[in-house]
Amino acid sequence: MKRWNGWGEETITPHLSGASTHFLQQIIGMGTPTRDATFAEVASCVPASRLPSHPLILTDSGERLLHTRGQSIPDWIAVRGGCIDTFPDGVAFPESENEVCELIHYAWGHYPQSFEYSTLGGWIATRSSGQQSLGYGRIEQLFAGGHVETPQGALDVPAFPASATGLDLREIILGSEGRLGIVTRATVRVRPLPEKEHYFVVFFPSWEQGLAATRQLVQARLQLSMLRLSTPVETQTQLVLAGHELVLGALERMLALRGAGRDKCMLLVGIAGRQTAVKRTRREVLGIAHEHKGVSAGSMLGEQWHRKRFQTPYLRNTLWAMGYAVDTVETATTWDHVLVLTQAIETALRPALKEEGEEVHAFTHLSHLYPQGSAIYTTYLYRIAASPAETLRRWHILKDAASQAIVAGHGTISHQHGVGTDHQPYLIAEKGSLGITVMRQLYAHFDPKGMMNPGKLVL
Repeated sequence: MKRWNGWGEETITPHLSGASTHFLQQIIGMGTPTRDATFAEVASCVPASRLPSHPLILTDSGERLLHTRGQSIPDWIAVRGGCIDTFPDGVAFPESENEVCELIHYAWGHYPQSFEYSTLGGWIATRSSGQQSLGYGRIEQLFAGGHVETPQGALDVPAFPASATGLDLREIILGSEGRLGIVTRATVRVRPLPEKEHYFVVFFPSWEQGLAATRQLVQARLQLSMLRLSTPVETQTQLVLAGHELVLGALERMLALRGAGRDKCMLLVGIAGRQTAVKRTRREVLGIAHEHKGVSAGSMLGEQWHRKRFQTPYLRNTLWAMGYAVDTVETATTWDHVLVLTQAIETALRPALKEEGEEVHAFTHLSHLYPQGSAIYTTYLYRIAASPAETLRRWHILKDAASQAIVAGHGTISHQHGVGTDHQPYLIAEKGSLGITVMRQLYAHFDPKGMMNPGKLVL
């Protein structure tokens, strides 16, 4: 059964080892767990729905509570603290385009929020980027066309392989975050399943050497499905949190003997294709890595990541129960700014709560690589306060510090998470006043009454 106030299924609860717990306590202090509000307590606060009775719309308090917030830190604080100020008036599960059209007409009070499990329509509306986008492409490369139900009528975009007929209407659907309408059909570009998938890890003596190797690899345009380069701090954090102290101790000793010691950084490599092509690409990767003093650590850590890649978010539940909040910020920039911007984000986060006497643990990896630059993905942990309001205030301080660093450092305010309301204040720096006006007028044309996810993306 799905958790109502956290991530994932209730049956999955990762446990941190004693060494992992000690590691966190040494960096940011002893966690202070707080009491979570119960489902019954919060459900009792759900106000009466303002909607008239409709066969497609559920208005009971329990269903509305389950769909009131998403998975951001402000959402967690509100739900677990029982201080939710806005609930949807109804929840619907349409099963056809006719039902979607009927809901657009009637359900004017329903404000969509993030759901725990994403959908194809959601990927399109948020311009998502998968973990293996290096090989398969981001959603804008995969989305060929589709059908959107808007308050002004249906918008159809044919799925041509290419077209030279003016504005590409796919682009106004991509990243629209629900402001345009509801994506009910989509045609996506697919390819045959690869014969072989292979994941392995290479360690570099320093961040600078790893960065140079990674840039060379992606610009060589090899048959790679993914590259993920962790800073020394993230590398250390991941190895500690992985457990298996004896195995990792042996790995640390081997790496140190081969020149990848205290400041080492870890590169995760993914290759997909025919068996012979995978072997050839692996040799090419290791050849380039060797030029930068890279040390191969084999496939154990890589295959472990692949097996458990969808379980990582569950650690948020475990850490919260221990008294720690964890969140992420992400951006993308060109290669000439990657090194400085990575440092700037971490430098902005770590001392941000000094006036509160609190420590922040921040670490980064390059998550999605391009010949022209890279996405930068930073995770940060801080202690939960005694009150939800104070925990949220700390988050606002951290979020603003990181976002200001991103804007000042020539990065996009979001590479893959979207805008919503969290990134709204910083969008003007990227789009400009004219760009914001164009977006407002576009959404007003398709949704003149402001029914579709109002307040998100642009006001």
